[in-house]
Amino acid sequence: MISPSRLKSVDFYRKIPRDLTEASLSGAGLSIIAALSMIFLFGMELNDYLTIRTSTSIVVDQSSDGEFLRIDFNISFPALSCEFASVDVSDALGTNRLNITKTIRKFSIDRNLVSTGSEFHSGPLPKVNKHGDDIEEEYGDGSIPLTANSFESYSHQYSILVVNFYAPWCYWSNRLKPSWERAAKIMRERYDPEMDGRIILGKVDCTEEGELCRRHHIQGYPSIRIFRKGSDIKENHGHHDHESYYGERDTESLVAAMETLVSPVPKEAHNLALEDKSNKTIDSAKRPAPLTSGCRIEGFVRVKKVPGNLIISARSGEHSFDPSQINVSHVVSQFSFGKRLSPRLLSEVKRLTPYLGGSHDRLRGQSYIANHGDTNANVTIEHYIQVVKTEVRTGRSSREHTLLEEYEYTAHSSLVHSLHVPVAKFHFVPSPMQVLISKDPKSFSHFITNVCAIIGGIFTVAGILDSILHNTIRLMKKVELGKNF
Repeated sequence: MISPSRLKSVDFYRKIPRDLTEASLSGAGLSIIAALSMIFLFGMELNDYLTIRTSTSIVVDQSSDGEFLRIDFNISFPALSCEFASVDVSDALGTNRLNITKTIRKFSIDRNLVSTGSEFHSGPLPKVNKHGDDIEEEYGDGSIPLTANSFESYSHQYSILVVNFYAPWCYWSNRLKPSWERAAKIMRERYDPEMDGRIILGKVDCTEEGELCRRHHIQGYPSIRIFRKGSDIKENHGHHDHESYYGERDTESLVAAMETLVSPVPKEAHNLALEDKSNKTIDSAKRPAPLTSGCRIEGFVRVKKVPGNLIISARSGEHSFDPSQINVSHVVSQFSFGKRLSPRLLSEVKRLTPYLGGSHDRLRGQSYIANHGDTNANVTIEHYIQVVKTEVRTGRSSREHTLLEEYEYTAHSSLVHSLHVPVAKFHFVPSPMQVLISKDPKSFSHFITNVCAIIGGIFTVAGILDSILHNTIRLMKKVELGKNF
């Protein structure tokens, strides 16, 4: 067993009796300065330990093969009708998806971007298999030519007015013309306009009556509109309720569709012209026509991480479009890549890298307007977007985990004159490189080592200075005493 006297022999910190020590004013001053220095440097070291440090590096994109990239958008088109607005996606691998509707919502808006009602139907339009009669027979004019001056009088005179808005140069309009005239003639024979007055078929040449067609938001030819007299006089400030017809276009189908329109209307409607909308039958070939000329399109699409295009345009397999009358001016409320970041997560990440998130939604609030006119007709608006992935990781290299993945981009836009139907084109190019931001943790042992170094270093330096100062004062006193003797 080791005795206490032997243990005392290994004491590194032997004590000097207090009576053998001497206090001095210089030592007291240095002690105060040393203590304050220790406190100050300890605070600096603690702040450095608590400060989050990151390192940024550029590496090859580590996304797995086949991973999809989400694009969220909210874009308002003040002059593009929801009726024909189509969202298409294509990429460098050959993917080509047309008229995406599953994740897209459309809302009719006016020219001031104000919504005018509930969500516009976003489902695909019924496919038309019969664009006209297959047999070629002589036909006369059975429908009534309408002009801007006569349109209102006819729409108020008959319970149901069905109008074919067409263009003479349009292939589909010319296919429809014979069957339309035959159907109009049959309906005139069955329901005499003078005696019955429940239905009449008319036609409008949009190359001659451009203002009338624009008033009813006609952008594709032919467009068949169904106007009902008096059905919404109270609801819509005297305007007529109207629908679009998307059914088959042969004579037999047109006549059958007209018969379904007439059957619920009593013969006295020539005088009364009021319809009970609660008894209206639902027909997939008829849908509400757009109340305004604008459309807000919002939603998301998933694309492969290769160069591609997101295109918004007027599209239909059964209609023709006049490029000079299509305006794809738009205002971007949102256009971003990747998952949406919550404000809480974004604020937390900004503590790591304050510049993060600045270009996550770079096009937000931007307007791209082409005023319609001779010089601005057929204008396609293109956006060239380069996307860079940023990944933030925390933890040590052995057990790192991803805090977030964010996509930022640069965008360059231009207005280009085109001979084809104008489109709004977003051409995106994902970068093969990514920005990797790693949090550099600081070990607690390193912090303790630095604190000990601060305390020991200052204590030692202060002791050396005190010894030098004390010996200097004593030497000066000896010299002074020697002079006196």
